[in-house]
Amino acid sequence: MAPMDAPRLLPWLSPDGKPCFLAGDGAGYVSRIADEMEAAQLDFAAELIEEACRVLDARTWTPGEIHLLAVELTSTLTNVHRVAESRGARLPLPDDDAPDADEAPVDRGINGDGRGLRLPADAFG
Repeated sequence: MAPMDAPRLLPWLSPDGKPCFLAGDGAGYVSRIADEMEAAQLDFAAELIEEACRVLDARTWTPGEIHLLAVELTSTLTNVHRVAESRGARLPLPDDDAPDADEAPVDRGINGDGRGLRLPADAFG
């Protein structure tokens, strides 16, 4: 089944908490509403990341504030994960001459030297 023939995972759940799907060509009213909702969810996630950084950097939070932040981050991450699944399922299938899924790509790193991406040690502090 080609990605465009598969039902689209929508960015909301049914009243009983089950995933909702849409069959169609992606050009209808419900598709546009889903696109708008996905964009809003991603925008909210970006804002929440900034807020989380501010709260954590201030180091003046209470346990209740951290709990609320964790609840909001979990909910937002769930939404972003659903958007990623939906969009990934709609990507075109790779060509037949692409490497098999079980063949790991060779990582030559940014400079082609085989060392991969390196982060400074203070990035983990």
